[in-house]
Amino acid sequence: MDSRGLIPIQFRTAGWRAAIARDFTFAGVRLATQAVAEQLKSDLADPNSSFNARQPRVILAHDGRFLGPQFALAAAEVLAAAGLTPLLCNRATPAPALSLAIRKHRAAGGINFTAGHNSSEVSGFVFYCGDGAGALPAITRPMEAAIARLQRENWRFPAVVTGTFEAKTVDPLPDYFEQIEKLVDFHAIKRARLKIAVDLMHGCGRGWLDTLLLKAGAKITVFHSEPDAFFGGHAPEPAAEHLTQLRQAVQSGQAQLGLATGGDAGRFGVVDKDGSSLAPNQVLALALYHLKKIRGWNGAVVRTVTTSRQVDAVARLLGVDVRETPVGFKYIGALMQTEPVIVGGEESGGLSIQGHVPEKDGILACLLMAELAAAERKSPGEILTELTRQTGPFYTARLDLRRDPETTESLMARLAGGLKTIGKFPVEKFIAADGCKFVLPCEEWVAFRAAGTEPVVRCYIEARTRAHLTALRAACRALVTR
Repeated sequence: MDSRGLIPIQFRTAGWRAAIARDFTFAGVRLATQAVAEQLKSDLADPNSSFNARQPRVILAHDGRFLGPQFALAAAEVLAAAGLTPLLCNRATPAPALSLAIRKHRAAGGINFTAGHNSSEVSGFVFYCGDGAGALPAITRPMEAAIARLQRENWRFPAVVTGTFEAKTVDPLPDYFEQIEKLVDFHAIKRARLKIAVDLMHGCGRGWLDTLLLKAGAKITVFHSEPDAFFGGHAPEPAAEHLTQLRQAVQSGQAQLGLATGGDAGRFGVVDKDGSSLAPNQVLALALYHLKKIRGWNGAVVRTVTTSRQVDAVARLLGVDVRETPVGFKYIGALMQTEPVIVGGEESGGLSIQGHVPEKDGILACLLMAELAAAERKSPGEILTELTRQTGPFYTARLDLRRDPETTESLMARLAGGLKTIGKFPVEKFIAADGCKFVLPCEEWVAFRAAGTEPVVRCYIEARTRAHLTALRAACRALVTR
């Protein structure tokens, strides 16, 4: 909050996120939407803009959080008043399905009301460009400036009673299902007669991942398919600690594989046949292996600066080039549209592939792991073990350490000055592309970033032995908390 009592609206790694009713309000949503409308109208009127040939449509979607449909209607009313055509998705919609709908309808852009993996008291406003990719800072910074100007001008919108505005709707499901059936080998899954446990985490994957697996001929056991704005009492992130029932179902023999999607179905979780969870880093490496070795696809692999070098090691085995981006799938999506890319992904659980949308897709990632298991007649974990024999082991960890925003800036400035050692490990190279990354001997490294979605400092660690991982965890914690 600034000196005038105004809440700043900023588009960080995954858009604007804030606590519902406290900071994320209808007034704030209307302000942000007005800034989007002004930018889109300017782009549509510019003959030199790539948006010039687009229709003045904006696709609106929401996840299952409180007031999602009402926020979408509020935004639609502002867009309509600005002379644009809002189209509302007719159901809680996965982020990748919105991305595809924008492309299919040749819309000028889209807005998604979701906070992804964040807890239920938080909502979010994510702007997508006309290509279906998340907006980069070059696009969102002018929007932030427009919001600040509108706040200074005390801009107000004469809205109708909240929830009573009406707008045309679209159904994103048929186009998305058609797209997925082109990208995934449903016949291979059906031939393998896979038994799969599915945890939908009360999120946007319900009715999408489970239905697609049934269409592929899998026998499924489903958990947490009911709508729940509280997401069962914890954040809808498909991390290992949230997948207890999925793990038990696999360990009991009820299923051969466990698959999960998060709040907006952008992130994924995978439980192997022994009940162990595969990290997103490992799933990205497996997807690269499968698409290159089995399908014979050509191109590069794209990963973020904080994603495991195990991906690089598998790429070397396969003769595939590696591209590195800052943290945030929007950077991966942008690069995937400029050159041939087999697969792109990040350590937080985002993945997309060649021929698909430039947005992370947890549904697709889950289906690819089912296809991999079916095609190889082995579990993903068994395949990963075989790859690890060739690459050597990689041990990763991420520490999310809460820290006051006021002191985070000074910490990051101190780290940006460079360090000679991390604990007992000498620093061989410093990379400041996104946060602070310190490369250590033997392909080990640590990185520090101020989170763009919550008040924490994230510490990313990769080591080649368990002992080194333990030592680096302690060293990183000491650096951040002292």
